[in-house]
Amino acid sequence: MLKKLLSKLTGKASSQNSVFLIASINEKIMPIDRGAVYEDPLTEYLQARNLGEVTGGGTMQHENGEIEFCDLEIQLKAAPEKTTIHQIITELERLGAPKGSTLLIESTGEKIAFGKNEGIAIYLDGVNLPENVYRECDSNVVFSELKKLTGDASQAERYWQGPTETALYFYGSSFEEMKSKSHGFMSQYPLCQNARVVQVA
Repeated sequence: MLKKLLSKLTGKASSQNSVFLIASINEKIMPIDRGAVYEDPLTEYLQARNLGEVTGGGTMQHENGEIEFCDLEIQLKAAPEKTTIHQIITELERLGAPKGSTLLIESTGEKIAFGKNEGIAIYLDGVNLPENVYRECDSNVVFSELKKLTGDASQAERYWQGPTETALYFYGSSFEEMKSKSHGFMSQYPLCQNARVVQVA
C-alpha cells in the first residue's frame, strides 16, 4: 500500500532531470505530525538552498494498526553530490530522525542508514487491571509525566490506541536513560501496572 502511494506521488511530480530520494523515518509519528516535524521544515531547508522539495510521504502500519515507520519523498533538481546527501541527512537528524532510519537514492538503489535519537514505547495494559484503576487513573497523566521525565521536547504527541493496549512513544538521546528516569513514576502510578517497556529505535 505504501509503495503504491509513493509510486503515484512520483508519477505526478517527476520530470526529466529530477532525482528522487525516499527517507524512511523509523518513528511512530502520526501523518499530521509527520508534516509538521519533518516535511515542512525539510522543504524549507531544501528550497532555501535551491536543492528541491519534499513532494509527498506515507505511513506504514502493522496489521493491528500500530504505526511502524513513515516515508518522505524528496525531489531534487539535479543528481545529488555526496555533500548534498550529507546535508539532507544532517538536517533530518537535527529534526529528530531516530536510529534505524534510511535514505534511498532511487536512481542507484543505494540505501544509507542514519539517525541519532533512540525511542522508548510504553504499552499500558488496557484490559487486565482492576476496574477502579481505569476509572481513577488517566493515560493523559501518564503521557504528560513521562514526556517530562524522558526529556522529549517535541511538540508532537506520539501514541496508539490498540484493542488491548495503549502505546505511548518518546524519543531522546538514550533509551536506557529514558527507561531509568521513567521507572520511579511507573512503579507508583496504578495505570502503569503490567506495562511493557520496549525500545523502538
